[in-house]
Amino acid sequence: MTTRGHRTQADPEPAPELWSELADLVLRIAREIQFRGYTDPDAVTLSTSEGMVMRHLQRGDGTTPTLLAEETGLQRTNLSVVLRGLERKGLVERTVSPRDRRYVTVSATERGHRNYELVRQEWARAVSEAAGGDAQDLQAATSLLRTIESGLVETRPATSGRSGARAE
Repeated sequence: MTTRGHRTQADPEPAPELWSELADLVLRIAREIQFRGYTDPDAVTLSTSEGMVMRHLQRGDGTTPTLLAEETGLQRTNLSVVLRGLERKGLVERTVSPRDRRYVTVSATERGHRNYELVRQEWARAVSEAAGGDAQDLQAATSLLRTIESGLVETRPATSGRSGARAE
């Protein structure tokens, strides 16, 4: 039994094997989605790192490369490569401050926002079809995955150059 997300005595702790199976499933599902590609010819295919950057840029008017690296967990050098690729694809733009040329803001272009929405629609269709349209536990699954994501982000090691981690 749980009370507002807190365990009580009657609710046994799930076996570590279930948590590891969940993590493995999430990774495999993400990879399967990536393998599918896109049916819409207007969709721009992105690497995992490019996708992370675009996801973060959907939330606002722009951010600095330093904050973007922090939020995505990418090293600054890797982020620079990713941003150059996204600029070439017309999905992001960098704006230099007229007052201080050292200050740069990165933001998604209109094409970047459209592509993100297009890709999300394709993901929704693919995942829904794979589940046979069964949405009975979708809200609970989404809620649990958001909680896990928040917990992982909050406990992310301070350095992006973690051993065993790979940033594309």
